[in-house]
Amino acid sequence: MINTKEIFEYDKNLLSNSIKTIAGIDEVGRGPLAGPVVTACVVMPYDEMIDGVFDSKKISAKKREELNKLILDKALAVSITERDNQRIDQINILQATIEAMKESYQKLVTKPDLLLIDAVKLNVAENEKSIIHGDATSYAIACASIVAKVYRDKLMTEYAKTYPNYDFENNVGYGTKKHYEAIKKFGITPIHRLSFLKNIVQ
Repeated sequence: MINTKEIFEYDKNLLSNSIKTIAGIDEVGRGPLAGPVVTACVVMPYDEMIDGVFDSKKISAKKREELNKLILDKALAVSITERDNQRIDQINILQATIEAMKESYQKLVTKPDLLLIDAVKLNVAENEKSIIHGDATSYAIACASIVAKVYRDKLMTEYAKTYPNYDFENNVGYGTKKHYEAIKKFGITPIHRLSFLKNIVQ
């Protein structure tokens, strides 16, 4: 159940004399067979809530697009970072995700008083808090998850034009039946993660 008010209040309760700005950071694309992992870091104001914000996986594509526009319009700061399939193969998906998250935080023009992170520890900010299921707990993290998801989905839709046989516009790189069949029939593309395809690619 989507409860924006609850996650908005979670963040607001963290505000204090010493914490006036909060950033949320999240990733999208840890599981796919192809394409980059994308992280977003977003600093949101807490004077007004954008209704409907929640974990991006629980929201329809159309609604995500609408919310993304509102988030980008209202955000005090936004940073988006990619790590491509080659980097993922080189250092593994978790390390590539952490690397991208750290860069997303470092690229912020103004640093927040508190950094909220979905699931992992970064040790990059003076004041940071790692939250399991953060995209369903924190408003700032949920905003970051929507921004990262919309950005990555658009990227994979663009890749679908270059590699039309793999259904990237629908599976966004995830291992669907159609995607696996395309790999077996047409081989791998330059954006596939070889470390995720060890059982198929020898």
